[in-house]
Amino acid sequence: LTGCGRSPQTQFYTLVPTVPPTTSGLHASNLPTVAIAAVTLPELVDRPQLVIPDGDTRVAMLENRRWAEPLKTAIPRVLAENLSRSIGTGRVAFTRQHAAVEATCRVFVDIYRFEATERDVLINALWTIRCPGGTEPLVGESRLREPVAGTGYDQLVAAYSRTLGHLAQEMAEVLSVK
Repeated sequence: LTGCGRSPQTQFYTLVPTVPPTTSGLHASNLPTVAIAAVTLPELVDRPQLVIPDGDTRVAMLENRRWAEPLKTAIPRVLAENLSRSIGTGRVAFTRQHAAVEATCRVFVDIYRFEATERDVLINALWTIRCPGGTEPLVGESRLREPVAGTGYDQLVAAYSRTLGHLAQEMAEVLSVK
């Protein structure tokens, strides 16, 4: 009888853009073409399973809760869409897209913290925006905390998505004064 039990069904999650489209972006003549050139993240979370804390020094890799696409693909895709919406242009791509080849500005992001606590999602990142013309790179550090609204993994993933939206908005603010 014990051999007839069913395995729990695997659930898949995806990050989604959360920044609403803006109509107050940069003036069209000033819009750079931007590419999310590279995103790095800790190896601990760079895996198909969702990773959550399980005590002070342990983590749990949830075999039945998985990312629908690798985070190394999902994060640049979502950052590009959020940045595009933040600056009010469709001229933002991530490097897997053909449009990224023609980009005038390149964004490099080093996410050194991508984790959940009992109530929050935390993303800490160093980022650099390099534009041509001999200008100094635009650099920043973002330390973002987003509450998880409710319980469950859907809400956890939604909080990660909102946090990536905030990260893109911080980069957009720097780009807008460039």
